[in-house]
Amino acid sequence: MASGKSLLLVDDDDMLRHSLVEQLQEQEDFEAIVQASAGAEAVDFAKGQVFDVIILDLGLPDMDGRDVCRAMREAGVRSPIIMLTAADSEDDTVTGLDAGANDYVTKPFRLTLLLARVRAHLRQHNKSDDAIFVVGPYKFQPAAKMLVHEETEKKIRLTEKETAILKYLFRVGDKTVQRETLLDEVWGYNAGVTTHTLETHVYRLRQKIEPDPSNAQLLITKPGGYRLKP
Repeated sequence: MASGKSLLLVDDDDMLRHSLVEQLQEQEDFEAIVQASAGAEAVDFAKGQVFDVIILDLGLPDMDGRDVCRAMREAGVRSPIIMLTAADSEDDTVTGLDAGANDYVTKPFRLTLLLARVRAHLRQHNKSDDAIFVVGPYKFQPAAKMLVHEETEKKIRLTEKETAILKYLFRVGDKTVQRETLLDEVWGYNAGVTTHTLETHVYRLRQKIEPDPSNAQLLITKPGGYRLKP
């Protein structure tokens, strides 16, 4: 799993929560782990920050975990939510999934099982347009074809091709993508499209997202191609 992932862990069992954090940190899967012990607190965290995945306990002191999940979804949270439940009952599973959860894990559980579920949902989510990515100072929303500046909340509308360029560059990570590769990924094998078309789109994209387009800091030109700064 790529580094830089963020996790919201919601559970009122302090010992379990701290133990999970220690074990997850040892795995080096996540760069940031935010903890919450109550539902309302968790909803506030989820509204204010984009998390790559959320682990949410069913039984919380102030709210039912399913209500927390529902509130997050209603607030526009699209991250995968994996619910933890002490009750291995079909009703709990169905109502949890109906509330918007992606999966559930029954307590007690092995960390390897939880991690396997987390990684699977991250892979699936990152391939979907519902994902929200952090690109420099922006939240990148491919489904809406939009970037939102995290501090000013300024919205930048993107074209379909600009969205596809950013999405592909983000998903390959901190690597240089050759122009021909990016051209094929975004336009397909269209004989009528040349690298000049790609360069024009990159130029226009920089005009939108770079404070100083002549000195690009996000969408960087490298020998033979482009790289998106993480």
